[in-house]
Amino acid sequence: MQGKRYDQRVLVLIEVRGGQRDWDEAERAFGERDWPVIDSSARGEGMSRGVLRADASARMYSVEVRFLGALNRRTGRAAVWEVQRLARVKRLEMYARHCEPMDRDRESLTAWWAHTTAHRPPRAPAPRPLAPMAKLRRAAAMARARFTERRGYHDTGTVVTGTASEARRLARMALPGGSAPAAATDARLAYRAAVPRREDDARRRLYRLGAWLLAMTFCAVVSRHEDGVEARVWAGAAVLCFFAGVVLMFGLSAAGSRASGFAAWSAAAAFALALGLGAGENRAWTPGQMLLVFAVLATAGGVWLLVRQWTWGEWLTWAVPLLFAAVASLVVSSGSVLHAMYADSLDLMPADLDVPAIWQAVSAVKLMVLLSSVLFVPALWGVAKHVHVPGVGPADRFRVPAYVVAQAMVLALCVSGVLDSVGAAVADFRAAAVRKAELPSYFGVEPEWTCIEPTVPAAKLGTRGGVLSPERPYVSFGEAGGTVSLWDEPAGKSVQVSAEQVRLVPVADGSVRCTFSYASLPKGD
Repeated sequence: MQGKRYDQRVLVLIEVRGGQRDWDEAERAFGERDWPVIDSSARGEGMSRGVLRADASARMYSVEVRFLGALNRRTGRAAVWEVQRLARVKRLEMYARHCEPMDRDRESLTAWWAHTTAHRPPRAPAPRPLAPMAKLRRAAAMARARFTERRGYHDTGTVVTGTASEARRLARMALPGGSAPAAATDARLAYRAAVPRREDDARRRLYRLGAWLLAMTFCAVVSRHEDGVEARVWAGAAVLCFFAGVVLMFGLSAAGSRASGFAAWSAAAAFALALGLGAGENRAWTPGQMLLVFAVLATAGGVWLLVRQWTWGEWLTWAVPLLFAAVASLVVSSGSVLHAMYADSLDLMPADLDVPAIWQAVSAVKLMVLLSSVLFVPALWGVAKHVHVPGVGPADRFRVPAYVVAQAMVLALCVSGVLDSVGAAVADFRAAAVRKAELPSYFGVEPEWTCIEPTVPAAKLGTRGGVLSPERPYVSFGEAGGTVSLWDEPAGKSVQVSAEQVRLVPVADGSVRCTFSYASLPKGD
């Protein structure tokens, strides 16, 4: 049976009190969680002799506790939380008395390809020196052989790792049960370990390098939008972040690859600056946009860390907000939530807006983006659990109420953001209508200034919501269901009229005066 996934291994001295039945239950619980028991003895005997006083009702276990999370100075405390959680679930009197994290990070070894050397020209006999032409031909043959070796034409398919001398000896070694390698075998470099340290340590340093890069970009963006002393301060902060990253990069690079590592990091920094500053003033990013990018990255990373630590308790903390966002944006938006709120703010019905399906889908995506902030709290929760922040352990009684309160506050902010988005669109529309200027669109809703020319006498003209005045333009939202929806700017309300009784004539803006006269209608009407 495959064991459970884990990141950290902590050697914990666990004391279990009670009796034989409790001890047997604790051993079964250790096995269920794939926690190896290294040793066990009565309290005051064996490993605890001379450390703890003897107690016949207690037994000591040296257990390797395994769990997910980061390796830091709080990892031992996280092991205590795991033991406390197990004690609470199994209803045992169990205590973690000594926790020692086990750092088993892996070394990054250089990889080599094994290849044959039979194609190389033979060496000249030592007593007889070669003639000049023979030396030239041999040098050309050796250069050709080296070139073909670097191209991989003579590789045997065997891969070895280690130093150069180890790689040559490993390439010539015969494995038990394998075929004997060729007598003339050498090794060529496949890739050099970028970090001579351990793998997890390198990954942590790379994360810090990325953080410095993002901080540098943010400071550069802010400096572009500031003036005077503030701009110079932010620019100086960007330079400091850059040099901090350079120092960290030199610590990451191997001795033989510092120049290439510096070039790669400089290229990444230049790309980040180009992304943050933009090629022109109109395309430059704003600090708010950069913060939004950081929030999205942090949310994605935090949710991933939370998902890795999957339990039914955590399932409620992230899946419920995610389901809320998905249902509210995809299921409810089949009735186009944003369009319905937009129409209601203008005294219209959702059916009065003939919105294409593609724009309804776009509005659903917009709604999902606005509601996706509900995942920010679960993301922070996932980060806190991964780095073992105090307050998220199973012994903390206030962690659930604090999470619920924080999630409720963020949910309220999300709903407020949706309302503000629709309110801003309606405010822009009303302001443009008052100025009689060009009208802004809203997810497929294209209002336009239109002269209304009735095709029936005024007595037969059926309107809803007001009286039609054909001598001035109205804002038209188009025809939907045989009805033309209009916005009467002076009255500040909507007017509906049958599409069969009017003819729509688009005009440039609201300052145009319409020339329609009922006298121009045929007498038969």
